[in-house]
Amino acid sequence: MTESADAPPHEHPPDPAPPGRSVTVRASLVATGVTLLLLVAIVLGSRGLRDFDSALVPYTVATVFLAFGIAYRYTVWVSAPAARRLFRQGWRAALSWDNLRSAPTALPRMIATYLGFQKFLGARSHARWAAHQLMFWGCLLAAAITFPLTWGWFTFTASSAAGPGYEMRIWGFKVLGFDSASFFGWAMYHGLDLAAVLVIAGAGYFLWRRFRDREAITGQRFGYDFVPLIALLTISVTGLLLTFSELALHGGGYEFLSILHMASVVLTLVYLPFGKFFHIVQRPAAVGMQLFKYTARRAAGQQVFACRKCGEPVDAAPYVENLRATMRDLRLGFDEWAEYCPRCKRVLRGSAYLSHVKRGYK
Repeated sequence: MTESADAPPHEHPPDPAPPGRSVTVRASLVATGVTLLLLVAIVLGSRGLRDFDSALVPYTVATVFLAFGIAYRYTVWVSAPAARRLFRQGWRAALSWDNLRSAPTALPRMIATYLGFQKFLGARSHARWAAHQLMFWGCLLAAAITFPLTWGWFTFTASSAAGPGYEMRIWGFKVLGFDSASFFGWAMYHGLDLAAVLVIAGAGYFLWRRFRDREAITGQRFGYDFVPLIALLTISVTGLLLTFSELALHGGGYEFLSILHMASVVLTLVYLPFGKFFHIVQRPAAVGMQLFKYTARRAAGQQVFACRKCGEPVDAAPYVENLRATMRDLRLGFDEWAEYCPRCKRVLRGSAYLSHVKRGYK
C-alpha cells in the first residue's frame, strides 16, 4: 500500500505457521475423548447392545470415525487465533446475564434466522436459498433418523403378532404407538425417502448451476464443489432405489443396491470432516459471532467506529477492536486497516496496485 497520512505503514505479512505440535496433541486427545464418549453412549443407549443391529456395523464404524474427525479438526480450527477469539466472544455473549436480560430473544432469533432458515443466503439469490433449504432440512431429517437407528437408540417393535400396531422406543422406553397402515405410519417408515427427495431437489439445482452458471464455473473445483453434490445425490438415489426394489421389483437387486448405498454413506461420513461439508459443523459458531456483533452494537450505542478516510460507519467499536486484536495475534502487521470501510480498502488497494505493480504502464 502507498504510505500517506491516512494510511498505516505497510509490512509484508509473514506466512501463517502450521498447527504446532501442542495443538495436534490437544486435538488428538479431544478427538479420542469424544470417540470414547460416543462408544459408551452407543453401548448404554442400545441397552448393552441388545437393541443394536449388527447389520448396521459399517454405518456405526463410519459415525465413530466421523466423530473423531470432526472433533480433531474442530479443535485445530478453534485453536487458530481468529477462530479462538470469536469463539470465546460468542460464548461470552451467549452466556452473559446482561445480554439475556436486555435482549432475551436475540439468541433464539439468530439461531432461527441465521442457522435454521439462513436468511443471509436470500440476499444472494432466492433460488439458491430455496435449494439450500431443501438440502439442509433433508440432510437434517436423514441424520435425525439414521444416527439413532444406527446406534441402536431407536427401535420399532410390533405391539402384537396379529395387529398393524407398532411401538417406537428410545433407549428401551416406549415413546409412542402408531398404526403402520395410517399416513403417520407410512411417513415414519418412509422418512428417509422424503429426506432423499428434498436432497435430490436441492443438490440437483446446485449441480445444474455448476454446469450452467458462469459465475460458479469460474472458481469451481471438482474435489471441493462437485464431490459433495455427487455424494449426496448418490446416497439419495440409491436410498430411493432400495424402496423401489422392495415395492416394485419384489426385492430384485436389493442386495447390490444396499451395498452400493452403504458404501456411499460410509465414504461420505468419513469424508465429511475434511471437505466442504465441514462448514456444517462450523456454522453454529457463526451464530455466536453474529450475537457478539449484535450485543456489541447495542452496548456501544452511538459509539460506532467511523472510517479513518471517509468517515462512514464501519461497525461497533468493540467489534473493530476485536478484529484488530486478532490481526495482532496473527502478527500481520497491518491491523490498522480494520479501521477503514470496505470501499476505502478497495480504493487504497487499487491505488497501491497502480503505483507498485502497473508503474510505467499505460
